[in-house]
Amino acid sequence: MHPTKLMSDLASAALLATGMAIAAPAAQAATIVLSNDDGLTSNTLALYRALKAEGHDVIVAVPCMGQSGMGAAVVARPIGPLAADCLNGAARKGEPGAGPMTRTELGPDFFYVSGTPVMALLYGLDVQAKARWGKVPDLVLSGPNEGQNLGFVSISSGTVGIVQYAAARNIPAIALSASDRTRDNPGLANPDSAKVAALSMKLVRQVLAAPAGRPLLKPGTALNVNFPDKLDDAPWRLTRVGSYTPLLFKFVPDLSLDPAAKALGMGSVSLPGLSFDRTDSKPGKGQANDEGWWNRQAITVSVMQVGYGQASQTGGDLKRAISRLQGH
Repeated sequence: MHPTKLMSDLASAALLATGMAIAAPAAQAATIVLSNDDGLTSNTLALYRALKAEGHDVIVAVPCMGQSGMGAAVVARPIGPLAADCLNGAARKGEPGAGPMTRTELGPDFFYVSGTPVMALLYGLDVQAKARWGKVPDLVLSGPNEGQNLGFVSISSGTVGIVQYAAARNIPAIALSASDRTRDNPGLANPDSAKVAALSMKLVRQVLAAPAGRPLLKPGTALNVNFPDKLDDAPWRLTRVGSYTPLLFKFVPDLSLDPAAKALGMGSVSLPGLSFDRTDSKPGKGQANDEGWWNRQAITVSVMQVGYGQASQTGGDLKRAISRLQGH
């Protein structure tokens, strides 16, 4: 399908998701693998409950501990027993490196992996989905992340890495990211988590209700969805990932001298490390519809393709340069 047509279909879905247009048709119960890069969190638990409330069959497969910033990393090694408890008591020290969570109130749908976000996804797909359904799921959801993944920064996101791997297997996949204010490790019950889950379900219904011959997510594509800090009455907007980002990461030689590091509680030691600057600059040329700009006020929905290939036709100058190389 032509990229413009895909964008048009998604624009219609984003409009429908606001609830201001016609209601979405009832979707049949789907098989869904829900993963993330944060471990057992309030956001993921809220989305799981929302999915189950609508009759979907859900497998949750997440890292044992938070793995933010790991991107699409994988580690090819045997996974031994846990050296420490998983985040929020999902599993305890000494238990297998991958398996069902043992926190009592969770039930049989929850699994962990002592590994990266992509490794957790693959465990969900290759082990648990195969055992339960004998096939890949109808949909992969990643998140909702505790913090937005916007612009070029998303290439280091485990949340986005998960859907890239799923889309590479031609499984429809959506990355969901919310404010870092949705974190609630002690209680797993941040009130904004339920709001994010309810908004996520609006888009999930649209994706699942699309006719079989006209799916919203075509093979080799995925969505990057980011919720703004202020959720109430936020509009939906179809955007592009683009290059605009509100965060500019930087390496500093002394965290104790960096204001951002101090604000994050990392400024008590005179050690080198990673920090960031925030920018309020306006979009530059070609950035007017970038998600990083619009996410300040809207729920942004951006189409991604698998990998880093150029979707449009390769430029003529580059073609000629490559042709010249053939003679050397």
